[in-house]
Amino acid sequence: MMNKKLLIPSLLLLTALPVAAQKLTAEKTTVDVGRTGYEHPITAVFEFKTKGKVRVEDVRPDCQCTKVEFPKGAVGDRFQIRMTYDARQLGHFHQQAAVVTNVSSKPLYITMKGVVLEHYVDLTGNYPVEMGELRLDRNVIEFDDANKGDQLEQVLHIYNNGTKVYRPYLMHLPSYLTAQVVPEVLRPDDEGTITLRLNSSKLHDYGLTQTSVYLAGNPGDKVRSDREVSVSAVLLPAFPASQVNPAHIQLSSETINIDFEGKNKKTEVIDIVNTGQSVLKISSLQMFTPGLKISLGKRHLAPGESTRLKVTALRGNLQKVRSQPRVLMITNDPKKPKVVLTLKVKG
Repeated sequence: MMNKKLLIPSLLLLTALPVAAQKLTAEKTTVDVGRTGYEHPITAVFEFKTKGKVRVEDVRPDCQCTKVEFPKGAVGDRFQIRMTYDARQLGHFHQQAAVVTNVSSKPLYITMKGVVLEHYVDLTGNYPVEMGELRLDRNVIEFDDANKGDQLEQVLHIYNNGTKVYRPYLMHLPSYLTAQVVPEVLRPDDEGTITLRLNSSKLHDYGLTQTSVYLAGNPGDKVRSDREVSVSAVLLPAFPASQVNPAHIQLSSETINIDFEGKNKKTEVIDIVNTGQSVLKISSLQMFTPGLKISLGKRHLAPGESTRLKVTALRGNLQKVRSQPRVLMITNDPKKPKVVLTLKVKG
């Protein structure tokens, strides 16, 4: 007969095991939502991970000025709690909420903080690219159709969405690029511009030249991959004022439709014909983005001759690119020295 003294502790141990296996972890217990305007409610999102059978019984804010949204009852291995502050008081705010669950007898406290300003205009919609507290309107710059000797400009718009003063500039500029930031100092809520200037005389090769520059918030900052700005330039060849019997390129299509249909790669073919009266020369064949493989049958086509361009798209690589996937050809056709094939990807 089993000893009753041994049986009771064993049962207690068995009932304790499921509770010990339950776990709730907040990725951040404090979220700084930054700035907002008077009576412009602002929301903090708290991410949670769980282990075991976790139930959210209640979330209790410390003030009627804050509303909460949360999944009641059993939750999955991940869930969110949203806290929204009504912003009806100027100045800094620091709001808490108690998260009550079956995991512990004590609640888990989450905090949102920020500041309410009397005069505040939310410009973040115009600056979708986040680089820390600095925001840009874009992070891909393209100088198209540059001729040797051209001086071209592209303007980036920058916004200080933080609470510190910044002195931004671009790092790792190649010799053919210069940049000017106006104003040099960006205070909180300040907007500015970064003007990139291309000196095409310093581009060595016709066709596509690509590089990456990096935004620094202040002098002395280190290069960071999350502050990359991609810059490309297309340098066109020069032609005599008049050409007798020039070459002429004709393509079956300048749009490549890729439907992966669940596959990892897909190949499409473009037919190229020289309908001119001189030899057609394709001097450059390049890709604007990774994720493509290209194969051209011939680069020199006699009048009336044709060839095939095979374009293979790699699904996994294309999912990571930031700009439109395209293929660039530079030719000696004076009417079409630059040919851009655009990919429309599906699936």
